[in-house]
Amino acid sequence: MPKKSSLPLAAVIVLGCLPGPALASQLGERPALIGQEIVRIHYDGVSNDLLTAGLGKSGLQKGASPPSFKDPRNPTADELRRLAIFTNYQAIVDTSARGGYGMLFGPNVGPDGRASAGEGLIAGDEIVAFARSSNGKTNVTMVVQIPDSYAPAHGCIIAAPSSGSRGIYGAIGTAGEWGLKHGCAVAYTDKGTGTGAYDLQDNTVNLLRGERLDAAQAGNRSNFTVPLSDADRDQFNGRIPNRFAFKHAHSQSNPEADWGQDVLDSIQVAFYALNQKFAAPGSGGRAINKRNTIVIASSISNGGGSSLRAAEQDRLGLIDGVAVSEPNVNPMPSDRFVIMQDGRPPVAQHSRPLIDYMTLGNLYLGCASAAPSLASAPLNTAPSPERCAALHRLGLLNSESVTEQAAEAQTILNDAGILIEQNLIAPSHWFLYVPQSIAMTYANAYGRFSVTDNLCGYSFAATGQDRQPMPLDKGREAALFGTSSGIPPTGGVDMVNNLAQGGAKEDRASSADQNLQGALCLRALAVGAAPGGGGPLAGEQIAEAQRIADGVRQIRASGDLHGLPAIIVTGRSDAVLPPNFTSRAYFGLNQLTEGARSQLRYYEITNAQHLDFLAGLPGFDAMLIPLQPYLFQALDLMYAHLRNATPLPPSQVVHTTPRGQQPDGKVPALAAANVPAIKSDPLPGETIRFNGRAVLIPN
Repeated sequence: MPKKSSLPLAAVIVLGCLPGPALASQLGERPALIGQEIVRIHYDGVSNDLLTAGLGKSGLQKGASPPSFKDPRNPTADELRRLAIFTNYQAIVDTSARGGYGMLFGPNVGPDGRASAGEGLIAGDEIVAFARSSNGKTNVTMVVQIPDSYAPAHGCIIAAPSSGSRGIYGAIGTAGEWGLKHGCAVAYTDKGTGTGAYDLQDNTVNLLRGERLDAAQAGNRSNFTVPLSDADRDQFNGRIPNRFAFKHAHSQSNPEADWGQDVLDSIQVAFYALNQKFAAPGSGGRAINKRNTIVIASSISNGGGSSLRAAEQDRLGLIDGVAVSEPNVNPMPSDRFVIMQDGRPPVAQHSRPLIDYMTLGNLYLGCASAAPSLASAPLNTAPSPERCAALHRLGLLNSESVTEQAAEAQTILNDAGILIEQNLIAPSHWFLYVPQSIAMTYANAYGRFSVTDNLCGYSFAATGQDRQPMPLDKGREAALFGTSSGIPPTGGVDMVNNLAQGGAKEDRASSADQNLQGALCLRALAVGAAPGGGGPLAGEQIAEAQRIADGVRQIRASGDLHGLPAIIVTGRSDAVLPPNFTSRAYFGLNQLTEGARSQLRYYEITNAQHLDFLAGLPGFDAMLIPLQPYLFQALDLMYAHLRNATPLPPSQVVHTTPRGQQPDGKVPALAAANVPAIKSDPLPGETIRFNGRAVLIPN
């Protein structure tokens, strides 16, 4: 029987600082990077738990009310944790009953894939701490969850870095859910980008578990504080009041450069936590080690990219395998191979960095969304004919009519490497503010800019009905740990155009063309030249563009996994991280780099895209399937490979079947037949190959 925790229900233990080497040479020793405060809580699996914060499957399902606070202005750490877990499930997973939740995946679905009538609560220990990033500037949150079902004799750790810029629970509904249900410890990290919202006006910050406190009182207990003197902060607030700094954008540390190391650090923290729990007296505190523990790095999006970078950088042999979905990975560019999909021109300009294709989308997608062919695209509610006209006046579009301009804008995006399968999805991303917010945040992060730089005239603030900056409601500010995605607009904080005519306004409402000038500025800094061949940069922009380029070089992936078994799952219709720039390109670079040593498998899923929650919305539900089942399949395959030496299936395209509509217009519930399994022996016309010069993708 698995050893049960000796901690009483809801016991909270704060452990003091213990000595440890700069880098733990023996797994189980306390890593020196951990701060003084370590919080350990045991959840009983009845009133509260590791996976659902006591909400259970029903409390996380679409339509359920968000958890509330007893005192809205002073929520407890436990209340904030519950809201954060609820928010992250709702934002990452399609939790609609007809979309497969509760039947094919979800807390109540067992490791054998069978749904139960229960709520899926999981008892165990949760350990929370700050670690110092390798750059020495940023607090990185680490959480280790150890289910009561953990069996040391054949243990496992799932390293689950947060997706996006989300807080520490940003991977709990994906890799975390799989790990906990399989009796594995789960090592989470927020990668130095998780919710650290600094209110410059009131000088308040988030603490380790989300509570807010005056920055001076918080000191090094703050998740993120802008290093400003009181005089400088007062001067800034006098010029630009009511602004926020967010950790990912404004930490001045380019956190993405350390994402791989953050994952490796989280694994060492997990070994330490496991040995604190299970090591017997006299064992030297290292009973849990690599001889009896499988370690899989797994997550989605930014967490997936972090996992791949960790595997590339793993010099201690901590990781045994990788299984990720839709990774934000920026492969080193190579002209030694092209990407070829049946019947389409080869793509030679693959491997564009995220800042390149996001600023391109930020420039043209608002116009492309006005195309008649996209009029019925779901959530296409913010197209900008004015953006089309403005681009035409600047010579960035040649066509005369709005219809032709929108079609031309779409062609520019597709010619750059965006797949046609992404066209119908992309307008929803413009409405949801995906390219706008990512372009602004990552430009700031790569260039290590301060909030006081107001790069390209952008800032973050709450806005009122007049769309002008105003103080954020204190109840909403208190809840930011539980509601924020880490990138505004989020939690009541918006993107603001400081340079708007007549004074600062919310970005989209700041001009008829939805702040084209800001988009042009970000595009120029991303590519080092004015858009459309407008010539070289001048003045401060030269240095700003160089800073961003330097930051991008620091986050490029080598493609060398050192022969480690790895799986990448990606939706062909991914309009956030297009496969030609990410998964397909990384697969090609890995094949080129490792050759016959490569154990990487790439599974491309049709009718799937980046944001699973969209699959539960009207319009999308008939045409999209979720990627969640395929992440779990990838983890099943990797675990069986590492535990039992079961061969990994060849790289392949998996052809799914959308739900469609019934004669009465209703969309049927997702069934197993809609999401067929990855094949152990795919047909030749389904196999993805590399021939030494090209990645070959069948339709």
